[in-house]
Amino acid sequence: MALAATPATAPALRNPSWFPKLLLAGYVLLFAALAIHPYSRATWIVENLPIVLIAGALTVLYLRGVQFSNTAYLLMAVLLYMHTIGGYYTFERVPFDWFNDLFGFKRNMYDRVAHVTVGFYAYALIEYTDARGLIRSRFLSYLLPLCVIGTVAMSYEIIEWLYAATAGGESGAAFLGSQGDIWDAQKDMLADTSGAVAALLLYALTNKQRTQTRSR
Repeated sequence: MALAATPATAPALRNPSWFPKLLLAGYVLLFAALAIHPYSRATWIVENLPIVLIAGALTVLYLRGVQFSNTAYLLMAVLLYMHTIGGYYTFERVPFDWFNDLFGFKRNMYDRVAHVTVGFYAYALIEYTDARGLIRSRFLSYLLPLCVIGTVAMSYEIIEWLYAATAGGESGAAFLGSQGDIWDAQKDMLADTSGAVAALLLYALTNKQRTQTRSR
């Protein structure tokens, strides 16, 4: 029998006070600092446009009363910060040697790690549907965020391909970021999905702890 996400078990989306404002202020400062003399202005614009839209959408939602937990905001902020840095250097040029050398990677894996953080948005998605009891089936409540992230991942890869084919040259190649890997798009989508799985597992763990605390 499917369990409903009831107000008794679902996490409340309450105003987490100063924390999301601090994250937003940090993002704005980082954006302003890295807007000065990026490696490629054309690449900087196309890389930052979707991130600015995401930050703007989260701000509007916050002001309209759709607010998430501190954990959700922290997870969502990772992509904003990492993508802003990637837009400044271009992803294949971000100084990330310590990570690449640690795991023996031949290519710069900064973009792949950033793709994992796309999946972190699954945490906020399930938190939202649970808090409002929108999905009665627990299986479907976890499946929906996973499918949403997968769809976003696929759509973004198509956008990258279209831009690279249209713009061409160094800007198109930098935005595509394949670094010569013919399976780059598939690996990026897998990274996005893996991030979503990790976020959902984290949510399952933290939500279980909340439920046990309330039942005592």
